[in-house]
Formats: sequence, C-alpha cells, structure tokens
Amino acid sequence: MGAGKSTALAALERLGAAVISSDAVVHELYAGELLRDALVGRWGREVAPNGMVDRAAVAERAFASVDDRAWLEGMVWPLVGARVAGWLEQVRTSGDTPRAAVVEVPLLFEAGMEGLYDATIAVVADEAARQRRAAGRGHALADERGERQLSQAEKARRATFVVRNDGTERDLERELSAVLAKLGR
Repeated sequence: MGAGKSTALAALERLGAAVISSDAVVHELYAGELLRDALVGRWGREVAPNGMVDRAAVAERAFASVDDRAWLEGMVWPLVGARVAGWLEQVRTSGDTPRAAVVEVPLLFEAGMEGLYDATIAVVADEAARQRRAAGRGHALADERGERQLSQAEKARRATFVVRNDGTERDLERELSAVLAKLGR
C-alpha cells in the first residue's frame, strides 16, 4: 500500500501499454450478483445492505479468521483470473500492438501467481512515502493486511524489474519507460 502501483499503472498506459487492474476487477465483481450472493450466503445480509456489497464489512469478516480469508480468496481469485485471461485474449486478438500487456496484481508473489507472467515489476518506495500516500487516501497501512504481504525487499528480490517511486511522477514514468524498452527487446 502506498508504493504507487496505481500511479505506475496509469503511467504505463500513457507509455503505450495495455493495462488492467485486478483491484478494479475485484470492485466490478463486488458490484455483481454472483459474488454478492455468495458473500451474503457466507456472512449474512449485513455484508450487502441494500444489495450493495460493503467492502469494509467483508474485510472485517475475511480477516477475522484464516478460514474466512481462504474462502474469500477461493471465491475471488478464480473470478479475477478468468477476467484477466479474457482481457489478455482480447488484447492479443484486437489487432492493436501495445508495447506490453500489464496486469496490476497487488498480492502477486503472495498468491504464487508470478509464473503466469513473462516478467514482473515491483514498485517500491521508502516507508515514509508509503505511509504519507496511504494516509492521504484515508488508509492506514493496516497491520492484518501488512502481515500477509511480503516485504518490499522480498518483492524486489523476486521481481524481474524493480522501479523506485520516491520521486516525482515524471521520474516514475521515466523508469517505467526504460522497463518497457527492455521488454521490447
């Protein structure tokens, strides 16, 4: 949280990459009946008052136990994977030739999904910048979520490319442009 994944994704799109955010896909899934009905079936109508999924209520229940989190991930991850696979197929067959097809996956390494991709980019930032950005969006670097995530150093070690996001958006875009150039070779 707060490293700048979404900012990097927007920059990659400006640089000519086709992009999709798995977070955005999850938001779409929460707005649909299939996932909403499954959540209500598991945790009751309180997680979807007025028919709309309350993400905070879902998170409260999902992070309450390992079993509940595993159940939610077992529901959501296959749906996200199917949506991303469909998107990739569309990119491949569209006739356009983007510089790259980029999928933003916040828990890529934690989910063991890095093998699905040709290359990975870890966006990292110093802790003070991450805290400031998260607070600016009204988020705290929640302990229960942070405990599930690998450290930035470990993500950087596992990634094909590491991009630091401690400077300006222009600095970030410059670094990402260099990554795209390397991918194009």
